[in-house]
Amino acid sequence: MKVTSLALVTLLLAALWMEAHSFSFDRKHNTCCYANNFVRKPISPQLIRSDRPTDHRCSRQAVIVVLRRGKEVCVDPSEEWFKTYKENQKNFLKKLGLSV
Repeated sequence: MKVTSLALVTLLLAALWMEAHSFSFDRKHNTCCYANNFVRKPISPQLIRSDRPTDHRCSRQAVIVVLRRGKEVCVDPSEEWFKTYKENQKNFLKKLGLSV
């Protein structure tokens, strides 16, 4: 009975450990943003290569902006400059006839 219980607890702990580490397995796409690493100043649109939202499992929802040289920074999506950037980007794609 003790061996069975020990084996069950070991399997449970292993499953929990794997679940905890699978979240950060692909760090490039599962990055979360924390209060102290947000960019507060507006970023010039010419410097932005792309952007993506943080993973839904992150405690703070944000947008990760990839700059021209590959640097990634965190941005609050409710910032007025970022809303303007996204709206301009959407309008530009509409002009090109691409779906948004």
